Amino acid sequence: MNAVITRKRATEGLKTWLITGFAAIALALFLMPFLYMVLTSLKTDGQITESNAPIWPVAVPTFAYTGGNTNTYTVKVNKAGTLVDQTVDMNSYIGQALGVFTVKLDNGVTKNLALLNGYQKGAIFIDPKDIAAGPIVWNGGNYKALQRPWILSPTWHNYIDMWNAIKYPRLLLNTVMYAFFTTIGVLFSCILVAYGFSRFRFPFRDFLFIILISILFLPGTVTIIPTFYFFTQILHWGGTWLPLIIPSFFANPYDTFLLRQFFMTLPRELDESAMIDGASPLRILWSVIIPQSYPVIVAVTVFHIVWAWNDYFGPLIYLSTNMNAQPVSVALGRFNGIYGQHPNLIQAGALLTLIIPLLLFFAAQRFFIQGIVITGVEK
Repeated sequence: MNAVITRKRATEGLKTWLITGFAAIALALFLMPFLYMVLTSLKTDGQITESNAPIWPVAVPTFAYTGGNTNTYTVKVNKAGTLVDQTVDMNSYIGQALGVFTVKLDNGVTKNLALLNGYQKGAIFIDPKDIAAGPIVWNGGNYKALQRPWILSPTWHNYIDMWNAIKYPRLLLNTVMYAFFTTIGVLFSCILVAYGFSRFRFPFRDFLFIILISILFLPGTVTIIPTFYFFTQILHWGGTWLPLIIPSFFANPYDTFLLRQFFMTLPRELDESAMIDGASPLRILWSVIIPQSYPVIVAVTVFHIVWAWNDYFGPLIYLSTNMNAQPVSVALGRFNGIYGQHPNLIQAGALLTLIIPLLLFFAAQRFFIQGIVITGVEK
């Protein structure tokens, strides 16, 4: 009997370890792009263009030659498959920053040497610790394939450079204001519409709700031209925030659906008790429904803030003539085009943009997850 129990516990423990290990591997694979973004944001331009550089941020090792040996040498070096004489004037290298490579010499000793000249089949080095010894010839192949004694050195200044390059505080303020006002509009309108569909009986209620939900299946590209023409040519709102903020005060079907499903799980006896006490429908909504619906309201808030924070197309077409009002999503796209040769700065900007929504999710994750789980499920 004990053997059976022990075997059962071992089987359950093995299953637990397998599930945990699989989840850990899946999480690691999922977080790899994020980790790559963090590491890239801390790299220097020199590391990005350097071959054989590690993935973590390092400094390209160099040796500043200030003299100490002013002689001229003639050595035989393999340039393109044949040994040729090469003159090395040490005076010509004074004041230069020489790249440092890890070289295995003919005698089997491995040293960190500074490169004087490199060729296809060989190179000429100098030992930074023994400059008086003169040039060291290495004919072991292409010097670019050699490893370097990398030095761990995260470049935090990339964030300062990016911050100043695109006036990030202004863009951040624009994005926060955009997310704030549209969130107010979404909560105000969607709560009212969802309350009406979940608590009131009126003609064609279910049919109207089906029409509302069917809008979810309408491709957004179909309405781009008419809405753009209406806002810019008829209302003359081009270059302002109005085409982006005002529509949020007219309930969208997705958030309305989430709220309506949650409201329907609340017992109607709560409404009837409030009505007996003389509460009006709006009073019931404010004092009874909303206090019971914090989880789904937080979920809708987080959903919309993340959407507004990442919204690119709307601000791009309506604020193209007003760069000072553009949010960070549009500015980063412009920044990527200008600084395409500096992926470290691009990743630094993307990481800074990600921090605020990430902190918001962690702060509200308990209510957020509860709201998603309960929505559409009977309590």
